[in-house]
This record gives sequence, C-alpha cells and structure tokens, in this order.
Amino acid sequence: MDINAKKELSKIAVNVRKGIIEGTFNAKSGHPGGSLSIAEVLTYLYFKEMNVDPEKPVMEERDRFVLSKGHAAPALYAVMAHRGFFPVEELKTLRKVDSKLQGHPSMRYLEGVDISTGSLGQGISAACGMALGSKLKGDTFRVYTILGDGEIQEGQVWEAAMYASAKKLDNLVAVIDNNNLQIDGSVEEVNSPYPIPEKFKAFGWNVIEIDAHDFEQIEAAFKQARECKGKPTAIVQKSVKGKGISFMENQVSWHGSAPNAEQYEAAIKELDALLEELEG
Repeated sequence: MDINAKKELSKIAVNVRKGIIEGTFNAKSGHPGGSLSIAEVLTYLYFKEMNVDPEKPVMEERDRFVLSKGHAAPALYAVMAHRGFFPVEELKTLRKVDSKLQGHPSMRYLEGVDISTGSLGQGISAACGMALGSKLKGDTFRVYTILGDGEIQEGQVWEAAMYASAKKLDNLVAVIDNNNLQIDGSVEEVNSPYPIPEKFKAFGWNVIEIDAHDFEQIEAAFKQARECKGKPTAIVQKSVKGKGISFMENQVSWHGSAPNAEQYEAAIKELDALLEELEG
C-alpha cells in the first residue's frame, strides 16, 4: 500500500471515530468502545475491499456485510455516512425514535444494511446463509462479518463455523475483533475463548492474525482471504477497545457508556489533532 493511500484511509478512520463520538454523545447512550476498535477494518471494507454502491445500496451483485457484533452500530453508521449512504450530519440522530440509525443495525430503517443484528452469535449464521446462497445461485458476491471476542463465547458461533467449513464457503470472511474486553470485564475473566486462532483452525478455517489498526496488514489479510480456495477465512485482529481516544483506550467502562459534554470535547479535540497530523 502506497503512503498516500494509507494516509487517506487513516484520515477516513479518524473521521469514522469522530462520527462514533458524535452519535453516542448526542444519543446519550450506545457502545463507543467496541465501535472505536473496528474503525480501520470497516474503513478498509467500505472504501477498498467490498463491491458496494451508495447510489444502489441493494444491487444484487453487491458484496454483503453483517455486523454480528451489532452493538457496534455507531461504527457501521459512521463509515456508511462517510461512504455516502446518507448525510454525515444524520449521525447525530443515533438512537432517536424516528431515526434510521437505530441502536442496532436494522434493514427496515436503513438501506445498505444487509441484515438486522444485535442478538450476539446470530450474525455469523446469517452470513453463512448469504455465502451459501451466493454459491448455489452461481453469484460472485462475497460476504463479510465482524464478531466480537466476547460474542464467540456463544455456541451458535461454533455451529456456524463448523457449517461454513463443511460447505467450503471460501466466499465468507469473518473478522474477530479481539480487544479482550466485554461488558463484564476481560474475556479471560468472563469465559475465555482463547486460543482463538487455534479454535478456528480446528474448525477447518483459513486463519490470519493481524494488528487491527495497521492498514497494510489489513490489506494483506483480505488479499490472502480472496486467494484462499475451499475454506472460509477468519481474520483474528488484535485491537484496542476505545482506540484513538486516550482516556477510553483499554477501559471496560466504555463498552456501553456515552461521553458527557466535557468528555465529548476532549475526544473531538484529540481526533482533530490526529487529523491535523495526517494532513501535515
């Protein structure tokens, strides 16, 4: 990846983070921590990897995306807004009764959301169905899903993992966001899913481990996933919960807490400083 492309993606990711903070602050609720940890991978998916068109959000040939960790909706909405699916200004309407930006993604309210999610563990099953459907119909679209590391404590995830391998769904990519924190504490303390890569390998998946905040590693991972035949791919990304905002990083309290006015100002100031640095 050349330096200019990397810089542009980095700027988009910072603006996605600003959108996450804008949305959760105005909603006075939401899940900023686990949204901030997936800003880079969502930016890469929507601006580089996936075949999507904001002007034709439900075109048949589009790649499908499933946010299995549906509580990270503020990140999905922010990246979709910056990709042009709807005005960025609407991010301030997050979780409002009459908003298309519900607390979890809803295909009833927002075109471009391929399936409503929120019940943890279920998204990857839906992604399997989409990937199988693509193959049965002879279509070429690919399917991408993002799961939380706490989410993979759900048994349904492993049923889906077994199914995807058995059906050789090589058009399916699951990103596991390993920030090591969930609502009640560290994933190790709550119910350890470790070692994550070895588990997916045991279920017959192609497994790639990356730094979640490194665009070059992200690009290489998705390239490898496209080249892998006969197996679904799991990208296990080591991430930082609350990434990009110093007082939120690695703090479990930000799993489901919205910033107050003072915290909002501090967060936006930090992110604006990052943008200035990238512009320099």
